[in-house]
Amino acid sequence: MNITVQSIKFNADQKLIEFIRRKTGKLNQFLDSIIGGECYLRLENVDDESNKVSEIKINIPGSQLFAKGQAKSFEEATDIAVESLRRQINKHKTKTKTQASNHKEILTTEEEEY
Repeated sequence: MNITVQSIKFNADQKLIEFIRRKTGKLNQFLDSIIGGECYLRLENVDDESNKVSEIKINIPGSQLFAKGQAKSFEEATDIAVESLRRQINKHKTKTKTQASNHKEILTTEEEEY
């Protein structure tokens, strides 16, 4: 999977970019048909220590999944976002399997009528 990392108003370290690519690359274990993705890193203007935000958007056939993580470090924020995407992928797969099995049941029922 090809992922583009963009840091807004700062320069991201190469180690951070590699970390993000490695983490998002693991999503291919759950869904093979991921086309690509984008990751946006930015700093929030808040008094809280957890001001680092990682937003990840991945493209899959027919849809787009988005997750946002906010934590004390970009690594933690990326972990949160990737975990959210993993859950979304599992939900998407379950939904598409259910639709496919319902479609097969309808076809089988219609064939029996003839």
